[in-house]
Amino acid sequence: MSERPVLLPYADPAFVADPFPLYRRLREDGPVRRAVIAGGLEAWLVTRYEDALAALSDTRLSSDVRDASDTRLLQQLPETERESILSNMLRSDPPDHTRLRRLVSKAFTARRVAGMRPRIQAVTDRLLDEAAPAGRADLVADFALPLPVTVISELLGVPLDDRLDFQRWTDRMVMRGEEPPDPAVVNEAWQHMRAYITGLIRDKRADPRDDLLSALITARDEEQQLTEDELIAMVFLLLAAGYITTVNLIGGGIATLLAHPAELARLRDDPELLPGAIEEFLRYDGPVSPGIARFAREDVEIAGVTVPRGATVLIASAIADRDPDRFPDPDRLDLTRQDNAHLAFGHGIHYCLGAPLARLEGQIAIGTVLRRLPGLALAVPPEEIRWRPGGLRGPLSLPVTFTPGGLPAAP
Repeated sequence: MSERPVLLPYADPAFVADPFPLYRRLREDGPVRRAVIAGGLEAWLVTRYEDALAALSDTRLSSDVRDASDTRLLQQLPETERESILSNMLRSDPPDHTRLRRLVSKAFTARRVAGMRPRIQAVTDRLLDEAAPAGRADLVADFALPLPVTVISELLGVPLDDRLDFQRWTDRMVMRGEEPPDPAVVNEAWQHMRAYITGLIRDKRADPRDDLLSALITARDEEQQLTEDELIAMVFLLLAAGYITTVNLIGGGIATLLAHPAELARLRDDPELLPGAIEEFLRYDGPVSPGIARFAREDVEIAGVTVPRGATVLIASAIADRDPDRFPDPDRLDLTRQDNAHLAFGHGIHYCLGAPLARLEGQIAIGTVLRRLPGLALAVPPEEIRWRPGGLRGPLSLPVTFTPGGLPAAP
């Protein structure tokens, strides 16, 4: 293993567009590599599947950024909302995580997610109806972006009249483009959202409805309930973890198909392949790259390498999910791949609670695009597609053309 940390060159458009050649070299060079990642932060990359799987269940690796020795990580969080962000499930460890997940699981049920299908389909069709007459669209700005935030709004029970403000604040809070966000704008959006969610919780305490926020308010585990800050933190988690990752899954999945026309035709001809195709998109080029951050509570040995206490450990799921020791011919997109236990949603106690919703949105969105937009093709050369740099992976825009008018929604 090289002693000098390798630089992940997020300023290089070629790397941002296709990081996998460098990822492959890192994996071949060693199971654990020091690296300089986005923002000049240093991390220890875990690059191979079996090691990544073990690290995701290692209790010596914390999800709480306060265990990191690099204080810049904590300072990246909006100061006014830092405590709320740190009290969500994604950032917490047992026993707090155990209590929070048990309470949230009582409200965020498989039945509730399955019940969203008609509304997700309706929103999908409406967005495509608006784009279809022109025969061209940006499938990120016009489709992949508005769909998940609309679904989250409906899931939480955000009133229709408030949704434009809700989406604007969400975009400013969590969206990452090519340029670094203005901290003042981000902080202001967090404050607006906190004030709004506080009022929404108050309204739903007084008048509960059939929505997730009302269910979270009333969820009980014996005598325990979520506190006000924990409710707000859960909403923030849905927005931070459930919005842009789903945008990337939809936009990235369509971009992947357009780069593999034979697989696109295969999926269009056989929609029954769609559930497996979503898993392959997640494995082949998932929405989080290079992976999932943890922080060493103590000196930890991983694959024979000692990682020091306080170090950031980046469990590189995007690299591990192309490990040839786990996935045969891993650099080939195969929509019929059967044994596809990818790490895109994590593993262990922090396995993504929203995975069923993301899968459902991806299946409906991508399946409907293929069904309703005949002649779908890129409107620009593939090398002109701009990709989101650093930590989250997906196209920033996806200009396409298709047969004007498209096809009507299914009856």
